[in-house]
Amino acid sequence: MATYKELQAQIEALKQQAEAQRKAEISAVIADIRAKMEEYGLTLADIGTRRVGASSKGSTVAPKYRNAQTGETWSGRGKMPRWLQTAVDNGQSKESFLI
Repeated sequence: MATYKELQAQIEALKQQAEAQRKAEISAVIADIRAKMEEYGLTLADIGTRRVGASSKGSTVAPKYRNAQTGETWSGRGKMPRWLQTAVDNGQSKESFLI
């Protein structure tokens, strides 16, 4: 029967072997995909993917409205902020806060 240390060494060796196999398989899959894309004249846009980093998530939008008294701003997206909603409720027009 193997000792604990021997088993841990086997586990580590298998992890390294599995990672090497994974990298080899990924390389083969990428090469196959590239070959098929070239054969059929496909681009990333044709398959409906986005490039890495092309996500608009977290992007900032320039402010569209500003409270002259406090300097608070709002982009015009999402729920109207409390300061603007209060002003509109008090009879001011939203357009009077446009930047």
